[in-house]
Amino acid sequence: MNTYGAAEDSTFVRTYTLTRGRTKPRHLLGLDTVLDIGPGRPGPGQAEECEEILALCREHRRSVTELAGRLGRPVTAAKILVSDLLDAHALIISVSDAYAASDAGADERPTTHLLTALAAGLKRKFPDAIPYRQAG
Repeated sequence: MNTYGAAEDSTFVRTYTLTRGRTKPRHLLGLDTVLDIGPGRPGPGQAEECEEILALCREHRRSVTELAGRLGRPVTAAKILVSDLLDAHALIISVSDAYAASDAGADERPTTHLLTALAAGLKRKFPDAIPYRQAG
C-alpha cells in the first residue's frame, strides 16, 4: 500500500469513528443551512469537533458547508455532528437577517427566502408529513 492510500484509509477510519459509524444525519440539513448557538449543551462523550463547531458558531452564525471546511471533515460528517448538537439544543437553525426585507417600507408579505427556510424547518421537524400538493 502506498503512503497516499494509507492516509486515505486513516482519514476514513477517523471519520467513521467520529460519527460512530453513522452515515446519515437525523436532521435534514442543506449545505447553506445557517446555524447559531442554542441554549443547550452537548452531551457527554461528544466528539471534540462538536466543541469546535460551538466555538465557531459563538463567533458568528455559520453554514454547514463552512463548518465542514473549517473542521477539515466531509460535509456528511459535519451534518451528523450538527444533528447531534441540534438534538442537544446546543445549536439552532437560524433564520438570518438575510431573509428579512431590506427596506423598512417594503411589502410586508413573507419573502421567498423566508418561505423556503420555513418549509425546510417544517420538513426537518416533521419528516414523515405528507407533502402538500397543489390542485391543478
